[in-house]
Amino acid sequence: MTGAARELAHDVLAEVQEALGVELLDEGLLVTALTHKSWVNENPAAASGDNERLEFLGDAVLDLAVGHLLMEAVPDAREGELSQLRAALVDERGLARVARAAGVGRWLRLGRGEEQSGGRDKDSLLANAYEALAAAVFLDRGWDAALALVRRHFGDAVGPSPRALLGSDHKSRLQEEVQRLRREPADYRLVEESGPDHRKRFTVEVVLNGQVIGRGTGGNKKEAEQSAAGAALQALGIERGKERA
Repeated sequence: MTGAARELAHDVLAEVQEALGVELLDEGLLVTALTHKSWVNENPAAASGDNERLEFLGDAVLDLAVGHLLMEAVPDAREGELSQLRAALVDERGLARVARAAGVGRWLRLGRGEEQSGGRDKDSLLANAYEALAAAVFLDRGWDAALALVRRHFGDAVGPSPRALLGSDHKSRLQEEVQRLRREPADYRLVEESGPDHRKRFTVEVVLNGQVIGRGTGGNKKEAEQSAAGAALQALGIERGKERA
């Protein structure tokens, strides 16, 4: 066991690995993945650093793995729809739900301030830690293990009908954000209509302050507008945005 791994009890590390469904060769990666910067600030002599570098890598690992699951689940989906589905799964709230279900919060190493302010149940901290754990699995056991991790935790969410993930009202949410930012209302314009009459495809752009901020397609104009609004939310950093804690 490495020096970093000694900083968490062996039974805790075993519990983490059981929840992840994988046994790591370098348990020190788990310790780092579970360490928030507030803990490092209070323990500068500790062997392990915080989880921010692992979080950076984990973000890419999760994008790729969840994208892989969606490609399997909806082989007829176009790139824009796949991007929106992935964003719905791996936004901060989605990652926090998965982390909470796996029990990640109880293993986090937090500074006193974060501990006292309820950091173990903060969406941002849980989401970041889960990304870091995904990176730890990828670095230690490779792509197949990372994909298995994501399949274990996201398989039910993808399910047989992943398009249900897009059932939320993106247009209303975008309008709320536009009002909050005190900008002009978003405008939707139809830019393309294609396909035979029985299988029409509509493409819509959403324009804000004269700039196109989202583009989406659908089987009717309403679907296309919702798709465009979802893309706009993602572009504005609202769907996927994460506030550092």
